Amino acid sequence: MTAAPPAAGQRDDAGRPVPPGSWLGWVTTTDHKRIGLLTVGTSLVLLLVHGVFALLMRSQLAQPDENLLTPQTYDQLFTLHGSGMIYLVMTPFALGMGVYLVPLQIGAPAIALPRLTLLGHWLYVLGALTMLAGFATPTGAHADGWFSYPPMADSEHSPGAGTDLWIAGVLLAVTGTILMGWAVLWTVLRRRTRGMTMLRLPVFCWAMIATCLMVIGAFPALLAALILLAVGRADASVFASNVWNIGYQHLFWFYGHPVVYVMFFPYLAAVAEVLAVFSGRRFFGYKGTALSLLVFAALSMSVWGHHMFATGQAANDYYSLTSIALLVPAGVEYFGMLGTILGGRLRLRTPMLFALAFIPQFLIGGLTGIMVGTPVIDYHVTDSYFVVAHLHYVLFAGSAFGLFAAVYFWFPKVTGTLLDEGLGRLHFWLLVIGTNLTFLPMFALGYLGMPRRVATYAVFDGFGLLNLLASIGAAFLAAGMTVFAVNVLRTLRRRSLGRAEPAGDDPWEAHTLEWATTSPPPRLNFPADRPLVPVSSFAPLLDVRRREGSGT
Repeated sequence: MTAAPPAAGQRDDAGRPVPPGSWLGWVTTTDHKRIGLLTVGTSLVLLLVHGVFALLMRSQLAQPDENLLTPQTYDQLFTLHGSGMIYLVMTPFALGMGVYLVPLQIGAPAIALPRLTLLGHWLYVLGALTMLAGFATPTGAHADGWFSYPPMADSEHSPGAGTDLWIAGVLLAVTGTILMGWAVLWTVLRRRTRGMTMLRLPVFCWAMIATCLMVIGAFPALLAALILLAVGRADASVFASNVWNIGYQHLFWFYGHPVVYVMFFPYLAAVAEVLAVFSGRRFFGYKGTALSLLVFAALSMSVWGHHMFATGQAANDYYSLTSIALLVPAGVEYFGMLGTILGGRLRLRTPMLFALAFIPQFLIGGLTGIMVGTPVIDYHVTDSYFVVAHLHYVLFAGSAFGLFAAVYFWFPKVTGTLLDEGLGRLHFWLLVIGTNLTFLPMFALGYLGMPRRVATYAVFDGFGLLNLLASIGAAFLAAGMTVFAVNVLRTLRRRSLGRAEPAGDDPWEAHTLEWATTSPPPRLNFPADRPLVPVSSFAPLLDVRRREGSGT
């Protein structure tokens, strides 16, 4: 097997070939695999950075009347933690997976619009640096939450350059993700190999179609909201009228609810791929799941007002009805996952463990989402730790477990080596314990009345024990993430020294086309001396093995 010749690689401004391993080759690459790895790698580093912010906050809240952090510093940390996890970690990682995997899964040699994809990545990186630069300003980083409602976020109530840098950083990062979303969508619609009809696309590709439609349809609303906020900071009288304050919330949440599913669909699909492979079965309910993803994406555009029940400016009956309607497509997807593993011959490797844990943990997040989408409950728990627990069961107990299932599953495709199984299992159990010990008590805290975004609380509030449990859980999470980082760095070092045991091109006996090429793949994805297998379904490699097993 031979990789693509050097002439097919990158070239510098003088037209000379750039050595594939050079830093310039990575910075200027138009290879979708490198762009995907840059995006995924950046988001993982930022996951660790913003995780440290969360640890500092949990240390502050472990005991009542704690003074580890000043209230101003605490406000900056929770703002950058929330902003970072949504704008800079979970969303870009999801699109980075699409950039890397979609061309491989559809049998394409390259991504559509490669330079636009590269531009999207560097805008995202520049946005991340700009947001974090707020800590270096005299007044500190932005401190008004990841949603930054006016008038609190205007120049009168939040003076200083930190907020301005936050607005600019989010604008850059979100613009970058929009560009990457366009490229992935155009690729899956226009670059499919022969025989790869729409109803033969892998589940992951269907998830990326739905994801990119939401990115293109909803993310521009956030750009409009941020521009409105920037205008209001230049002229504070803009937000003297409540019309613009509520208008900002409508614009923001038109983005803010679909982004939850942008941070869900790719991880759900990664879990679906892992469940099918490690159950030795074709994914159950494929057509229904593909349709449910599209219905889910459409409905996501109609529920934003349930975030605004407490304002008295939203049509409660309509937004509650559309929120509850999300149960239907969600149920189809859960039924597909359960139908896949029931009766299968399960192999409990690390990717499968994360995929199995995803199912019940995300279910908690989904069901509590229906609760806060019901006005009578929302009025009681709004702006409390109940909402914090719900959001973290969606994005950490759910999506982050899908993220790690994807990392352990596709790591040998990217590198040709497996992550250590023992360290992977230790990582898994530390995260299971830490996740539930951290976030389950928050439901009780919120129901009992602890407001979110408070830097401390009094002894007589009675929140001390539950907060201590949550902070102990956060220590388990930190230990788990440390184990994960050690596993990745140790494996990559052993690989660079030639000591890692090769995993082979397909160590899992997987189902989709990315496993039909070498691991890692060559520049143009599929070597000339290794033609693609015929595509007769959404699991072509499984079809080939079954035909060979039957002797036909």
